[in-house]
Amino acid sequence: MNALARKYLGRLIQVGELTVIDHTGMATVFRGETPGRKSTIRLHDRKLAFEMAIRPRLAVGEAYMDGRLTIEEGTLYDFLDLAVSNLALLNHQETRLGRMVRRSATVLDRYNPVGRAQQNVAHHYDLSDELFDLFLDADRQYSCAYYRTPDDTLEAAQDQKKRHIAAKLMLRPGQRVLDIGCGWGGMALYLASVEDVEVTGVTLSKEQHAVATRRAREAGLDHRVTFKLQDYRHEEGPYDRIVSVGMFEHVGNLHYHEFFAKVHDLLTPEGIALLHTIGCADPPGPVASWIRKYIFPGGYLPSLSEILPHLEQLGLWLSDFESLRTHYAETLKDWNERFQMHREHVRDNLYDERFCRMWEFYLQSCEANFRKSWLTVFQLQMTRSIDAVPYTRDYMFDWERQSPPATPIAPPKRDVPEVH
Repeated sequence: MNALARKYLGRLIQVGELTVIDHTGMATVFRGETPGRKSTIRLHDRKLAFEMAIRPRLAVGEAYMDGRLTIEEGTLYDFLDLAVSNLALLNHQETRLGRMVRRSATVLDRYNPVGRAQQNVAHHYDLSDELFDLFLDADRQYSCAYYRTPDDTLEAAQDQKKRHIAAKLMLRPGQRVLDIGCGWGGMALYLASVEDVEVTGVTLSKEQHAVATRRAREAGLDHRVTFKLQDYRHEEGPYDRIVSVGMFEHVGNLHYHEFFAKVHDLLTPEGIALLHTIGCADPPGPVASWIRKYIFPGGYLPSLSEILPHLEQLGLWLSDFESLRTHYAETLKDWNERFQMHREHVRDNLYDERFCRMWEFYLQSCEANFRKSWLTVFQLQMTRSIDAVPYTRDYMFDWERQSPPATPIAPPKRDVPEVH
């Protein structure tokens, strides 16, 4: 292993123990002062150690995808948990100047005009329909679930997420609701099933639009639920309620004011908006370069300090705020377990081994980050009027406890292959 890589890893590993076997078979142990996970990895070519030292956030994921880095002791998650724990410490020690340099380096990636936004969405959400069937819940909710107990199933937690959001929206019969980034239609159809409201969902994914439209028709809700293949910036109001779940991560902070200005303009004076988004509980910084390149091009995760100034400037009240913290880690754990059950099917019938290694690295690295770094999930309730919602939060919990369950909606998924 070259001197640069040895110096970098020696500085990085403060918690746990990492053993690196280089391309010659030589093993080097890096042991932190604080006990933690142990992992052994093997580097299969001479250049990899140097690449990891100069651009670790990209090189490690690429090497794992290509089979140039393999796990020799422990699991992939053991290695990622160890890496993320130490990177989080290193980032915390980073200077203010260092953070500014990293942020400025990704300005172009956060530029997300209408045309580019659709290309970025297609990169991820227009993958094989069957792939999403294999690891998501029956309603195909591709965002953080809400776990009331550690024993909750993924299906139960996703239903609780929709219910939790509906409680914050305070739906009333006859209202018009806009779902920005509606996915496969699950949230829009849920809201229409718990209250007599008219819902419009917008998405940039052709695959999602087709599935959502079909689901509304099959559920007999197409007279009250409409899905549009268009950018939210082209929608016209007014709307009594606006909800956006798992879409804001694709907006890019150069467009935050544009997003909240559109929400303000679409919302009635007494209306309520609910934003559910991944966020950062630390100062602003770029999305990890591997995730940005292979999973979510154009993605950017907001800090509250980047959101709140726009609400202040536009006259939007932050009427309620909640941080879901580790709920997404549990969601990702469930997704990965389901993906692993069908990994061979994905490799042999949908994609290939490299894709499977990419997908498991994505799911497990994200889980590790939600457990050990500063990632969380924000739910922001916003209003234009100071008295649009009651003075206390009791109304949310009362609705969740007392409201009847939603009418079951046929899932979008086909039969999942049996695992033998």
